[in-house]
Amino acid sequence: MLQLNFIRENKDLVIERLGVKNFKTAKEDIEKVLALDNDRKSAQKNLDDIKTEENKLAKQIGGLFKEGKKSEAEELKQKTATLKQEEKQVGETLAKIEQDIRTLLLSIPNIPHQSVARGKGEEDNEVVKMIGEIPNLPEDALPHWELCAKYDIIDFNLGNKITGAGFPVYKNKGAKLQRALINFFLDEATKDGYMEVQPPLMVNEQSAMATGQLPDKEAQMYVIPLDKFYMIPTAEVPVTNIFRDTIVEEKEFPIRRCAYSQCFRREAGSYGKDVRGLNRLHQFDKVEIVCIDSPTHSYEQLEVMKEHVSNLLKNLGLPFRIVRLCGGDISFTSALTFDFEVFSAAQKRWLEVSSVSNFESYQANRLKVRYRDKDGKMQLCHTLNGSALALPRIVAALLENYQTKDGIIVPECLVPYTKFNIIN
Repeated sequence: MLQLNFIRENKDLVIERLGVKNFKTAKEDIEKVLALDNDRKSAQKNLDDIKTEENKLAKQIGGLFKEGKKSEAEELKQKTATLKQEEKQVGETLAKIEQDIRTLLLSIPNIPHQSVARGKGEEDNEVVKMIGEIPNLPEDALPHWELCAKYDIIDFNLGNKITGAGFPVYKNKGAKLQRALINFFLDEATKDGYMEVQPPLMVNEQSAMATGQLPDKEAQMYVIPLDKFYMIPTAEVPVTNIFRDTIVEEKEFPIRRCAYSQCFRREAGSYGKDVRGLNRLHQFDKVEIVCIDSPTHSYEQLEVMKEHVSNLLKNLGLPFRIVRLCGGDISFTSALTFDFEVFSAAQKRWLEVSSVSNFESYQANRLKVRYRDKDGKMQLCHTLNGSALALPRIVAALLENYQTKDGIIVPECLVPYTKFNIIN
């Protein structure tokens, strides 16, 4: 969440940048949070004054008892009792104001980086780079869902029978291709200095709140009410929470972690041809990279992470483009996000396979992950993450782009993992 001091000192800037995100109640909410902060200061001063008076009376009472002036001491004790009751009431008022401030701050999104342009949605995003050549497939080229049936590698109907739509069953070489991609992505991340971890697939409410899934994305998450657990929508959530309530050493920067996990998303309201097959699933596999760094170097790390994802796609031989998200498409918690999209030749459309984001101090303030700078002052870290990569649309593009009359060619970088070079 945004820091209260930053809002107080940069009120107009915060309102203007929240407007870029199309946050409709920006001015109203910022004014309200500042008014509540003034109430908080007033209540805190009142409480401090009461405690000062109590301490003063306590000394006087002690002195009176020593002097044998018991009746006068008892009279002051009555005043102390009244002050104690006032202290309790003011303390409760202060606690409520502080909770109201936190609740309001949790509902205000991160402000976007200055490079983020205004826009309503994905149609206003900016393509900043395109790499690779789009393959020229024959007219009878098949979309991936037909290829999956033809080669018996992914069964959507079986998944629908077992669970429901959006939960496919991977079979035969399809299952092996999944495993190959996971291991390839993890090995490449390890080579680039990311420590591999294997996190839980469920998190508690505090963890979901700390990375910004709550209260923003509650409707998109699978919930286990009895235990108040949430199925993770991405490994970002548990991996980033490793550092919740910690003070890290500046010499450790950049702190890099990677993790494979299954991800679970309700994707409420998703339907139609654009979500057919692997295009949008409720359960899918993904390798995530997470970085924690100082504010001074976080945007350098964002470029490093973008390069890492670019290299993965180059190795897979997939044409891709990098897109800077506009204010209307960027997430609640992100300050700057670049999407990576691969071209699906049979569907003739771009498919998002990765988002690489810098959250600046927004998540860190919720997480309370801090470091001491060279002057010994406590500072909030910056957090970043990226998909490296999400598997479903990568598989879709590989199947479609590499299809031939003899079968589907496996990219060279995956053959050591699959132990086969063609799906037929």
